[in-house]
Amino acid sequence: MAIAQAAAIPRRQLLAYGALGLPLAMAALPVYVHVPRLYADAAGMSLSLLGGLLLAARLLDAGIDPLLGGWSDRAANRQRLIMLALPCLALGMYALLHPPAVSAPLWLLASMLVTYFGFSLASVAYQAWGAELGRDAGERTQLTASREGFGLLGVVLAAAVPGLISSDLAAGLSGLAQVFPLLLLLLAAWTFSGSPPAKARVPASGKLFGDLRSVLDDGRFRCLLAVFVLNGIAAALPATLVLFFVADVLQAQAWSGAFLALYFVSGVAFLPLWVSLARRFGRVRSWIASMLVAVASFAWAWGLGAGDVWPFAVVCLLSGAALGADLTLPAALLADISEAPTDDRGESGRSTQAGAYFGWWNLVAKLNLALAAGLSLPLLDLVGYRPGAAAATAGLAAVYCLLPLLFKAVAALLAWRWRNTLELSS
Repeated sequence: MAIAQAAAIPRRQLLAYGALGLPLAMAALPVYVHVPRLYADAAGMSLSLLGGLLLAARLLDAGIDPLLGGWSDRAANRQRLIMLALPCLALGMYALLHPPAVSAPLWLLASMLVTYFGFSLASVAYQAWGAELGRDAGERTQLTASREGFGLLGVVLAAAVPGLISSDLAAGLSGLAQVFPLLLLLLAAWTFSGSPPAKARVPASGKLFGDLRSVLDDGRFRCLLAVFVLNGIAAALPATLVLFFVADVLQAQAWSGAFLALYFVSGVAFLPLWVSLARRFGRVRSWIASMLVAVASFAWAWGLGAGDVWPFAVVCLLSGAALGADLTLPAALLADISEAPTDDRGESGRSTQAGAYFGWWNLVAKLNLALAAGLSLPLLDLVGYRPGAAAATAGLAAVYCLLPLLFKAVAALLAWRWRNTLELSS
């Protein structure tokens, strides 16, 4: 199903809206990847205490996303909520990346909660705002692609900047924390001043928990969420295990950074192609095509072994291309569902609940990461794999390659089955 499209949004407005996605994604990487090592090394925290605090903070973070989404639906202006959230994010990031010598556990928990609050509120309000800016399916796809494209650039920058500042992790992250507020301010100013004009909206007025439940009663949303969960776990599994695979199966640990850079750059580079394919063939069919590309790439990876650097680079290129579709197309479908007409007059009864939709969506996205780790790491232990050991690398390869392939294949089958339910042309 091709996407009906009104007059195109000017490119400068698309870029302006997407710009805020860069610092938001830039904040996510150090919080999820670097903080555990930083506090274990610089603050000397025990791994068990560190793990418990991180788990508690992340569960709370995921759990409040729907509530923040419902709150944003009740605000007269979503941009004001973003403006409230961004200083919390900047302050929390600065504190989080500067661990003290004393009271580190309390500092970690408090700074993570401030960071997560700012990040989650800004993210859900920003996503819901984008859904409301688009006048039709084509515009919502373009806005989502702009946001996620800038987000991928933010991930690449967050991975590169600390190392460019210093070879010492703590010093590099400290430098990132000092650069981040200025970058956040500049790009937020661009977004607020240059985005497309928002259409008028009436804030939600119903009971918060009733509205959150009503979103889950939407059959189209449940179908999309089921595909998103399966596809999200399939994407999170190799992300959890890629460094193990590169080090012990390919025996090419020195190439890890290059592989990751290629993966994310490929995601950015292929975004325009997915938007073009979605416009011509529909987003569901294009998303399914990206899943099949990922299935083929992981099937090929299953046959790789020691020294297969260039073949694995092709795997990174193809799976990165699929990543661009994963980040753009399902979120654009969700934007359509959240704005779909619900009565016989063709008036949108859902525009006031876009925040609730994206709140549930973000909760599930975070749980996907937790489920991937909770599934894959015990499986590696079950097959006898130990990092750095030559034994059981076949088991590692199976979990890295075949398990994502299975989840992707099931997700593609369900997306095909529900293709007419998920795709809205306007």
